[in-house]
Amino acid sequence: MSLSVTFWGTRGTIPVPGARTVRHGGNTACVAIRDASGHCLVLDAGTGIRGLGAALREAIPARVDVLLSHVHWDHIQGLPFFPLLYAGGSDIHIHGPPPDGVSLEAVLGRQMDPAVFPVPPAARSARVTIEETAAGADVTLPGFHVATCPLSHPGGALGFRISPADGGPSLAYVTDNELGAGGAHRVSRGWREELEEFLSGTTLLIHDGMYTTPEARERAGWGHSSAAEAVALAGVTGVRQLILFHHDPDHDDDQVDGLVADARIEAVKGLAVDAAREGWTLAL
Repeated sequence: MSLSVTFWGTRGTIPVPGARTVRHGGNTACVAIRDASGHCLVLDAGTGIRGLGAALREAIPARVDVLLSHVHWDHIQGLPFFPLLYAGGSDIHIHGPPPDGVSLEAVLGRQMDPAVFPVPPAARSARVTIEETAAGADVTLPGFHVATCPLSHPGGALGFRISPADGGPSLAYVTDNELGAGGAHRVSRGWREELEEFLSGTTLLIHDGMYTTPEARERAGWGHSSAAEAVALAGVTGVRQLILFHHDPDHDDDQVDGLVADARIEAVKGLAVDAAREGWTLAL
């Protein structure tokens, strides 16, 4: 095993825990990656990061790196509740793109302002470092090499291609990405070809598959893709496994299962298609 991938939050927009979302989960985006040496990389800090942090407190890693795809609320709303923030000796490094006109540190600080969050700053005993990451930049982290690319989403977002530092299979995390024509005005003329090249040869692709095809047409410009669009992208990049992610909060488990069933019919031979499930661990 080179990498393990665990889904702690799979939902988009807003958490929706309850009987309708038991199988695929109701927490918002958070995925943890571990290498064989125990290095820990966290993708996004939705509400799923709370459960991850509780698990990590049993054996706190020497360092945790958090990669934020962007700072829309559903991708950072769990950060104030990340237990390692309050664990002495924790070393947390947060990386992500700043929104226009404000620093990443300022945005993250606002959600923990005393006006909206009751825990005083003095209670946060972890050592926290915040580093801004631009689209197209490569980032070297303990145990991992991370390449980035721009995504088609209102306000911008980053996609990540993650490889073990010592070589091995790579995975891509591309959430909040509009593959349809509704997002074409946000990206360059050759963006789709550049995205395909960025993903080419990855073993695992975690991609926004939020909508049905009719929903994607109705919500053009909202910054998300249909499951069918994600399957088509995976089919031309040589990806072996596609995981549909960022499930619509209005879709219950049966509806998500239906998206997967339809996507499997459309998938090219050799492409495995699944939907992200909270608590599911994959080994690469």
